[in-house]
Amino acid sequence: MEDLSSLYQHNIMVQNYVTYLNFISEKLERFFARQKPYIFCKKGCAKCCKNAQFPYTLIEITYLMSGFMKLDEALQTAVEANIQKIILDKQNFTGEKFRYDCPFLVNDICCVYEYRGLVCRCFGLMTNGTNGKVQVPFCCFQGLNYSNVMDDDGKKVSPEKFKKLGVPEEPVAFNISYEFLTDPDFERGFNFKFGERKPIIDWFITTSI
Repeated sequence: MEDLSSLYQHNIMVQNYVTYLNFISEKLERFFARQKPYIFCKKGCAKCCKNAQFPYTLIEITYLMSGFMKLDEALQTAVEANIQKIILDKQNFTGEKFRYDCPFLVNDICCVYEYRGLVCRCFGLMTNGTNGKVQVPFCCFQGLNYSNVMDDDGKKVSPEKFKKLGVPEEPVAFNISYEFLTDPDFERGFNFKFGERKPIIDWFITTSI
């Protein structure tokens, strides 16, 4: 009975997390809609899915893997191969900060898009950082999001470039940092726990899928 009770509590927690995720996703969709003149995200771009660490909490990786289990065998095999390659690369890595492409990226497309984590959902918008400094998505410096209004140094919005666009909605930053989105207040409000946080690949170092 104890195992059944634990499973029930786990399922309830995941359901509550999904409720929270829907709440946050609705707000993010509105933010992206407001900033549409400055957003150049499109399927197959995948710059945000490469050369990073991808922080994931326990509840996020649990939900992500529920999406993985629904993939067909070929996609599951491709993801598993990606994971094993990244783990091997990390074992042979001698630098300070190991970066890699997300293992769930197959042919430059996220194969678990509907189950992706918070860091994936909010990327692309300008963010109010914890230190009060506005953070611009790195793809801005690759000619993508907000590049049409940033100054030549990429440090602030250019009033001249904004004026030339002739759009009513100004470029703004939102309070959507990963630290904010995983704040304990959300746990209390939606009755779930984020749990331990670590880079996505580290969840597979000691855990078999």
